[in-house]
Amino acid sequence: MNPVVLEAKNLSKSFYDPVAVRILSDISFSIKGGEFVSVVGRSGCGKSTLLYILSTMDTDYEGELLIDGESMTGKSGAQLAKIRNEKIGFVFQFHYLINEFTVLQNVMLPALKLQKYSNEEIEERAMKHLATLGMDKHANKKANQLSGGEKQRVAIARALINDPLIIMGDEPTGNLDKKNSETVFEIFKQLSQQYHQSLLIVTHDPAFAANTNRIITMEDGRIIKQ
Repeated sequence: MNPVVLEAKNLSKSFYDPVAVRILSDISFSIKGGEFVSVVGRSGCGKSTLLYILSTMDTDYEGELLIDGESMTGKSGAQLAKIRNEKIGFVFQFHYLINEFTVLQNVMLPALKLQKYSNEEIEERAMKHLATLGMDKHANKKANQLSGGEKQRVAIARALINDPLIIMGDEPTGNLDKKNSETVFEIFKQLSQQYHQSLLIVTHDPAFAANTNRIITMEDGRIIKQ
């Protein structure tokens, strides 16, 4: 039985400008180990807002979020930052690599911050992830010497460095051409199937979503299908 790695219980959120505007209403779902889940819906339906809550970066909501069976309610900013770094890997539409750093240094950064392993071990682990993604030969290049597709593969390696429970992506193929989008999808699929990695990906790409294990469809701040 695969354990539940993330669970949302009746999540709701409102913005006040100046009156209350409900952005998310009563969102409930869970993700199990190794599951590859996509979130779809029109722009403005609340997908990215939901992802910010699920990633613990937004704490202003009603309801409950559990990661690895632990409630995120009432935790301090420092506690949440530690949970984020340990248990969540992020892949965004824009890779957010540091151009002055080498590929290897970019991948090592979250692990150096966590300080769970020695620097030598972190470098070894980073090279292993780069090799899995076919990027080890670029390890000593500066990030700005890479193509868009290569940068996104480095961003995925960086997301994997701390062995996260779940990888969250916000339009990770939104800035890529069809070929590179397909490459990134295949990487995610391999991570799910071979490495039992859980993935939650917000996407506008229907072809991407159609090939994931499960599609969560949102409309006007609600889940209408999952």
